[in-house]
Amino acid sequence: MRLRQMFHPGLPRQVIIQLTEHCNASCPQCGMRASQPGARRRLSLDTARRILDTAAEEGVGIVSLTGGEPFLHFDDVVALLRYAGSLGIPFLRTGTNGFWLSDEPSRVADRIAELASSPVRNFWISLDSAEPRVHEQLRGLPGLIRSLEKNLPRFHAWGLYPAANLGLNRLIGGKETEHLRLEPEPDPAAIAAFYQGYCRAFRGYLNLILDLGFTLVNACYPMGLEEGGQAPVYAAASADAIMDYNRVERQWLLQAWQDTVPEFRGRVRIFSPRVSLQALVRQHAGRTPAPYPCLGGSHFFFISARDHLTYACGYLPDSLGPFWEKRWKTNPPGDCRACDWECFRDPSELLGFARHSWRDPRGWLRRLRSDYPYFRMWLRDLRYFLASDFFDGRKPPRLDRLRAAAEADLFARKAPLCPGGFLQSRKR
Repeated sequence: MRLRQMFHPGLPRQVIIQLTEHCNASCPQCGMRASQPGARRRLSLDTARRILDTAAEEGVGIVSLTGGEPFLHFDDVVALLRYAGSLGIPFLRTGTNGFWLSDEPSRVADRIAELASSPVRNFWISLDSAEPRVHEQLRGLPGLIRSLEKNLPRFHAWGLYPAANLGLNRLIGGKETEHLRLEPEPDPAAIAAFYQGYCRAFRGYLNLILDLGFTLVNACYPMGLEEGGQAPVYAAASADAIMDYNRVERQWLLQAWQDTVPEFRGRVRIFSPRVSLQALVRQHAGRTPAPYPCLGGSHFFFISARDHLTYACGYLPDSLGPFWEKRWKTNPPGDCRACDWECFRDPSELLGFARHSWRDPRGWLRRLRSDYPYFRMWLRDLRYFLASDFFDGRKPPRLDRLRAAAEADLFARKAPLCPGGFLQSRKR
């Protein structure tokens, strides 16, 4: 990736292209579920190719093809991946709810081979609960977990290592987490029960994906706007109770995930950067310093299947026009922290600290002196990302390197691991 792409405000680095709003799953946590009323739209192949042409011309490094369920149009997804690869775009990502993995075995094998022969770098499969039965009921896809277990070795044999994609929700731990709630001003006992319940759920989830054979995992944070925010352009959000976390709950949910991650970093490649999680926890707790602003609209862009237009992210309602018109080149960098969309917030935090050192060395040094633990965590994340081959889904995990990076992270932590460690350290 060219350094100028990292620091120049007028160059895109990541483009998320929503290919379709159609979906065949029943997920209550998503506004594009099959039962949701309303018209559904789809990006034409010609439009998608025109977007990819512009992306390649402008040196875009990362393109994600998403939905809805993009693999309702399997051949189109593979064709676009191949087209993007022919243009020289290096990091190509897409994912699925996995419905097609329950098809007739020979057909599944052929499709896995076809997908693996494309230049896709990262391929995710959604898995939203530590309890297989709960996930299948949420998605309306019975037998999916058994299909995953059976087909992951086939992906690996073709040199493609899918990631489990976790959407954080109230049913991740089944009945244990379903009814956990926090009031805006909770007492310590309620916080402890909420935090520890989610720590246990995250442990159960990570053990499940290891048992299934996953070597990569990513977490999607609950999609919710601050009070007074507008409805998102990207309909992968829901008002259902399963996703309805207040600000205090989001703080402790993300804290539980942040504190659980180090226990498993030596066994599975976990994308979630702890420094980004810490920044979001601080934001929801009202503590300083604030997270770095989102790079949506200056480096990262979302293209909607609904109107084929470009947006600074999946939330902000003002269009930047068709991508090939390049109006985003004159879009000023924003100062937005309104949502927890990890696709943009995680890399914005990681790059924000590096950009800060480049653009404002004195301010960066002041931040370094006043918040040195943040700097150490950032360095440990960077070391872990290197050990993970930057989460290259075309490479198997190198467990010796992962363990070394994970042990360094664990050694640096003074507080005991969850459950309860973070709370105990705060009481001292």
